[in-house]
Amino acid sequence: MRYIISLLVALLLSGKVFCWGFFAHEKINGYAIYLLPPEMLVLYKPSAPYLKTHATDPDKRRYILKAEGPRHFIDLDQYGRYPFVGLPRNWQAAVKIFGEDSLIQHGILPWRIQQVLAMLTGAFREKNKANILKLSADLGHYIGDGHVPLHTSSNHNGQKTNQHGIHGFWESRVPELLADQEWDFFLEKASYISQPAETTWKFILESALAVDSVLAMEAELSKSYAADQKFAFEWRNQALIRQYSSNFSKEYNKLLRGMVERRMRQSVQAVANFWYTAWVNAGQPNLSGMAGEAWIDSSQNELDSLSFFWRSQPVKGKSCD
Repeated sequence: MRYIISLLVALLLSGKVFCWGFFAHEKINGYAIYLLPPEMLVLYKPSAPYLKTHATDPDKRRYILKAEGPRHFIDLDQYGRYPFVGLPRNWQAAVKIFGEDSLIQHGILPWRIQQVLAMLTGAFREKNKANILKLSADLGHYIGDGHVPLHTSSNHNGQKTNQHGIHGFWESRVPELLADQEWDFFLEKASYISQPAETTWKFILESALAVDSVLAMEAELSKSYAADQKFAFEWRNQALIRQYSSNFSKEYNKLLRGMVERRMRQSVQAVANFWYTAWVNAGQPNLSGMAGEAWIDSSQNELDSLSFFWRSQPVKGKSCD
């Protein structure tokens, strides 16, 4: 066990974490909470620290559980050309054509999202608080991954185009630099998804369609930057590290015309919508008894106000901080 923990820590510190980045995953789950109706906020708001902290659990499991890795991506370019009509959206149909081993090899992210959604719905029906929170955190993570373009490409880190590191650049460096200072998260209240599978494939395909731009814009911008301008030693998490310079990162963001912010906003909205859908499909169980009577008693007026606010207008997702 000590060896496993040491290995996990070493891998995390190495920076080889191909996800939105801990910063963005935590923000996405945190912002999504405040798009929920008061009947869900009664559990989700006091659980915000858990939902944000554990938003990165699936990435941590990747280095311990072999089965976890394929749940975070899908190499759609292995199935022909966009919109990849030869790949069935239904899992069983896809297995019949390609076989389970082949599908797993190239990633199963869209189907994992559907699986966790079903599990969360079951947890709501059972009113199992621990599972509701765990699965909500996990579902938020996978949905966030599905909005990252390079999670849908076998060229996931630019290794095929001599752009090593672009994955973390797009989904970690740019959000960490700009999300709190320049981006806004004014979003609509959570809404019910009548066809979750179709919705999932829609944002997965949107990510796939953006892959070429993610790679081409970085390659084009790099032509006008010398190495000592493209990279710089800057402080990150109380450590001085070599990373993409602030100027290069901001120029890249401009070239992408706000793509990273847009995908992060869409992630927040989708996470809230999927959480809400699971709760509705479970029969809208009463969650008030799960949060602790003290919190409910002290926050009743706030909940009443939120109830009115939520039903009458869009909610400011960024109010979680």
